[in-house]
Amino acid sequence: SRYFAAWLQSIGVKKGDRVALMMPNLLQYPICLFGAWRAGAVVVNTNPLYTAEELEHQLADAGAEVIVVAENFAHTVQKALPRTPLKHIVVTGVGDMLGSIKGTVTNFVVRRVKKLIPEYALPQARKLDEILVLGRQCGYVRPALGHDDLACLQYTGGTTGLAKGAMLSHGNLVANVHQAHAWVKPYLVEGEECIVTALPLYHIFALTANCLTFIKLGACNLLILNPRDIPEFVHSLTQVKFSAITGVNTLFNALLNNTDFAKLDFSSLKLTLGGGMAVQEAVAERWLQVTRVPLTQAYGLTETSPAVCINPLDRRDFTGSIGLPVPSTEIAIRDHADQDLGIGEVGEICVRGPQVCSGYWNRPDETAAAFHADGFLRTGDIGLVDEQGYLYIKDRKKDMIVVSGFNVYPNEVEAVAVQHPDIIEAAAVGVPDPHSGEAVKLFVISRNPA
Repeated sequence: SRYFAAWLQSIGVKKGDRVALMMPNLLQYPICLFGAWRAGAVVVNTNPLYTAEELEHQLADAGAEVIVVAENFAHTVQKALPRTPLKHIVVTGVGDMLGSIKGTVTNFVVRRVKKLIPEYALPQARKLDEILVLGRQCGYVRPALGHDDLACLQYTGGTTGLAKGAMLSHGNLVANVHQAHAWVKPYLVEGEECIVTALPLYHIFALTANCLTFIKLGACNLLILNPRDIPEFVHSLTQVKFSAITGVNTLFNALLNNTDFAKLDFSSLKLTLGGGMAVQEAVAERWLQVTRVPLTQAYGLTETSPAVCINPLDRRDFTGSIGLPVPSTEIAIRDHADQDLGIGEVGEICVRGPQVCSGYWNRPDETAAAFHADGFLRTGDIGLVDEQGYLYIKDRKKDMIVVSGFNVYPNEVEAVAVQHPDIIEAAAVGVPDPHSGEAVKLFVISRNPA
């Protein structure tokens, strides 16, 4: 990472400049992540599956002049390039950090056998392994960074319009790492754990939980390159004694529906953490039955670095709660008039704490709309707090379906539907209805399709 930082400084990257990373879960990602930070740069995490138009918007909005991209996705950079501020492009192969023999074989298989590299033409691009060699010969000067300096522009909100960059500072990330570390440390042994990282590291959940927090714990990380390939994923799990895994409901469900998953050795597993979307009770119950370890539900947002609430890790019953606030975090439930509601009353979940971002990059309008005057962030999620302080989420404010004046929460409909033995997954949406205003339409994936 120091070599990468030194190379960035040699090409003129200064404190506050933006560096984009466009990779799946490769060893190159943490090297470039920490290297960019060591140079004082702001990391712009970029989804490798972006279209050229999405990439163009993000790079132009962030003002990123440097990008590191896995060669599998270099063709997208080529298409977007004319309408971006990019000046430096670094390309890397899947096997570049796996050693001379294994790396060469891996790159040959990816390029020549499986033919997973679409053609691209970026004659100005440099190779990552070559610039790391150059970085060895460059001088490195550690920049002065404080908690208020930006660490990431983490883009979010693409489903409601153009994605906007949440400004996460070093202080935000440091706070959230300490909050998460305090929560999990009593259950784990520093230097002895192995966490399975199937969620992409460019996503804030895996970035903070798997990368930063478990590095603080001195843990090993098993990087899953393609979690959609469930058979290969399960095979990878046979190669290590894993003690923790994070994921989303659909990932856990897919694993449980693989016949070989239940045959794995779960004797070392201590922690399973689900976030990003609601964990369904049926999935949590099956996970506990198969692994003997509870599927602990957590809650967070891109804007909160991301952890807001986590359930106690030793709680084995599934209540549907998204947990208790992590240390130094305040929760308010507010109505449409921005008034605080009482215990058990349903309203918008609002959050205040050291992990909450300062706003959105170059979007003062969006920033103003997202925050109350007293600093609480409007999450856009509807929920309540019970007598014991546990937070329950009902649904997204914008996803709520209003049927004849009654609020219907898609999560609740979906949770009931997946209890049917023939339904693997379900999604409820609102559709216009002449009699009730809106009606519920349910889409399901069947175990036995006709």
